[in-house]
Amino acid sequence: MGEKQLMKGNEAIAEAAIRAGMTCYFGYPITPQNEIPAYMAKHLTKRGGTFIQAESEIAAINMVYGAACTGARAMTSSSSPGISLKQEGISYLVGARLPAVIVNIARGGPGLGNIAPSQADYFQAVKGGGHGDYHMVVYTPETVQEAADLTMKAFDVADEYRNPVLILGDAILGQMMEPLVFKEPSGKKFDKSSWTLGNRKGRKSHLINSLSLEEGVVEQWNWELKKKFDLMAEKELMVEEYMVEDADVIFVAYGTTARICRSVVHQTRKQGMKTGLIRPITVWPFPTETIARHAEKTKHFFVVEMSLGQMIEDVRLAVLGNAKIHFHGRPGGGIPAEADILKQLKEILQSQE
Repeated sequence: MGEKQLMKGNEAIAEAAIRAGMTCYFGYPITPQNEIPAYMAKHLTKRGGTFIQAESEIAAINMVYGAACTGARAMTSSSSPGISLKQEGISYLVGARLPAVIVNIARGGPGLGNIAPSQADYFQAVKGGGHGDYHMVVYTPETVQEAADLTMKAFDVADEYRNPVLILGDAILGQMMEPLVFKEPSGKKFDKSSWTLGNRKGRKSHLINSLSLEEGVVEQWNWELKKKFDLMAEKELMVEEYMVEDADVIFVAYGTTARICRSVVHQTRKQGMKTGLIRPITVWPFPTETIARHAEKTKHFFVVEMSLGQMIEDVRLAVLGNAKIHFHGRPGGGIPAEADILKQLKEILQSQE
């Protein structure tokens, strides 16, 4: 464990990636994630890595593809519209079974929108923004410390499953400064010799591709990928349950919005209201069973998102009609206010009387 440092979320993610053994970063500037490529430009090459500011987001994700083929730990980052441009490349990475880490510091949309925080990229992240059947583990850090920790973890998970991993943050997480301590890397070793490209002496040459025009081959390949996705869903789920055991109302929120809801829980508990919080740390895999278990005894779930409502669909599927679901959303860069959430919560509790 190192010394405590004060860093922006974006810079913490960049430093954590370097410490995790990332040697190749390819990106293109867009607010509010610009501190990530700026940090990489300043620090990565000094520490033996490769930094390239690509000519576009599309070029950057394809550079990640190429670097990943060699076995390098590769990463790119962007913000909402830029991530949209990377979707084809992300699908190619999954199809070719290549590990990579992708960071989305999301902004308000749709379209160019603004540079304010948003959670309206949820569908894109968890439902597969690109073409074909695929999944990525999607981490949604709540704090700068967690952003650094999950970035380090993301590289191990990507290598273990040979699959890209997404860090889904927002403009608040990327821009705010908090103290953190960088943890030591896991030290896990991954033998990549069986699949990486190369024709050096004593090393077998391999072909990495996601194209096959032979009948039935791609279908069978999809079934093989599904086995991996099922294993990822079983092994990589992360969720926090906070003061939920006696709760009359359970908030469901992730990332920055979870911080706001946690504060509301503290306020309401002091006022004698029994509330709690379920915080998905991975939104894929989603904590369906956790929510379903609590829906057997808790009759009100309160979903809060910085969007018009996207994660709420997965909450509905988990609850399966066993509880009432309420929603508070702020789209287009709007940030939910504790006072507004508290007012709506009191209306929910009064309806029980």
